[in-house]
Amino acid sequence: VITYSGGRVYDDLNEEQKGRVSFTSNFLAGDASLQIISLQSSDAGKYICKVKNAGQYEWAIITLKVVEKPSKPKCWLEGELLEGKELSLHCRSASGTAPISYRWQRINEGDKRAEHLPPTSRVNISNPGQVLLRNLTQMSTGLYQCIATNEAGQESCVVQVTVQHAQNIGMIAGAVCGVVVGLCLLFLVVKLTIRRKEKKRYEEEEAPNEIREDAEAPKAHLVKPSSSSSGSRSSRSGSSSTRSTANSASRSQRTLSTEATPHLTPPQYSQRETEGKETEPKKVDYNNLMKMGATLVMVPAQSRAFQTV
Repeated sequence: VITYSGGRVYDDLNEEQKGRVSFTSNFLAGDASLQIISLQSSDAGKYICKVKNAGQYEWAIITLKVVEKPSKPKCWLEGELLEGKELSLHCRSASGTAPISYRWQRINEGDKRAEHLPPTSRVNISNPGQVLLRNLTQMSTGLYQCIATNEAGQESCVVQVTVQHAQNIGMIAGAVCGVVVGLCLLFLVVKLTIRRKEKKRYEEEEAPNEIREDAEAPKAHLVKPSSSSSGSRSSRSGSSSTRSTANSASRSQRTLSTEATPHLTPPQYSQRETEGKETEPKKVDYNNLMKMGATLVMVPAQSRAFQTV
């Protein structure tokens, strides 16, 4: 790892130890002591000191053992923090020179004084980093410390243990369930109220647009006969007037215009017009009606109907 030859020191022979090795004293006077700084686990091993003097060589062998201090251990819990249950305390260091010993103790939170573990605790012989706390009680509550130790030194970690009453757990669970149920009921009531208001508003908006099935049809206006003599004849022609009323408004008006002046329409024109347009309604022979004693009555156009009495 280092040598002196030809009046020069070579200390870069080992890449891993480059810059970390040196002679500690006057090597020219015969003291070849070696110093290694920033010691690492990889520096462990056998070192040979070779000295040449007046053509003769002297050898010395020394074994270097490097011990690494345990890393800060990790502490955790496994189990239920309830009265009567069992709880496991675990402790482990990720690195460090073996063997590493683990020791658990209880810390008094008042004066930080170390105390013994509860009488019901048991240490796992095969894994000293694990301690089992049986039959938990309120006396088991406290601060527990784990200490990891080897030849190089020690490190520690702590964990808090808080044992809870089983009755308190039940009460808390019941309270939580009650709150959840209450919130669900409140949400349901609000939702039903909103839906009822929306339904009521919808019915109010739709009410004016609805058509009642039981609404009465508009009543027809009856036309009184012009004379008392025509009244006796109106009963005989009532069926004819009722059938005539069912015609459409446009055909009623055209028929009225023809009926109003029957003497001005030649029979030949009326017959020719009927033959040319088959879709037109048949003309009424008013001469026969006049012979039968029927009387023509004119109805205003806005009524869109006429009546023969």
